Amino acid sequence: MFIPLKDLNPSRTYPFVNITLILVNVVVFLYQFSLPGPAFKAFVLANSTVPARIPSFFAGHVGFEVAFLPLFTSMFLHAEFWHIAGNMLFLWIFGDNVEDFFGHFAYFLFYIVCGIGAGLLHIAFNLHSTVPALGASGAISGVMGAYILLYPRARILTLVIIFPIPVPTVIFLGLWYILQFMAGLSTIGAKVTGGVAVWAHIGGFLLGMLLTSLARRPK
Repeated sequence: MFIPLKDLNPSRTYPFVNITLILVNVVVFLYQFSLPGPAFKAFVLANSTVPARIPSFFAGHVGFEVAFLPLFTSMFLHAEFWHIAGNMLFLWIFGDNVEDFFGHFAYFLFYIVCGIGAGLLHIAFNLHSTVPALGASGAISGVMGAYILLYPRARILTLVIIFPIPVPTVIFLGLWYILQFMAGLSTIGAKVTGGVAVWAHIGGFLLGMLLTSLARRPK
């Protein structure tokens, strides 16, 4: 068991964008699971990223909104309770300090761009897959990529088996990224039938690091 509990890195400003993102995800989740079975399935399928829709769009079989709008809407859907609970925990821990760095509006744009970029990389590695991809993890991976650059020495209070241990960010997030990358390599050449969209995690993390590096350059 390796679960982050909180970061020991207080933010200087109130992270109202980060909190709003968490609330929006929770509200959408509650609405999603209030729907009856057929409506639930239709709602999830319509708003999830389905990679095969992209080549279908270029072949003229589906419209632009059907193919590309889910890159945005899928960021606010989750498959079940533990999916949203894990994502929102990571967003709560890492998002406030990243919002501190970027500022409120820029942080919102950063979050959305990372989520869309993560979705595009997932599509690139699963171009003909008809499996719906959903969840905020691509965008949150971007937040984590920013955090490891901005606060590499901050401590993450982490539950290791049953013991809370302060772990340096560079170790916690570095290990997380290595595990994602290894999982991504294992999917190359395999037929994707479901599971975790690890290439979205990898793409979001790297895009978050890139955007943060650009933002840190002297004006």
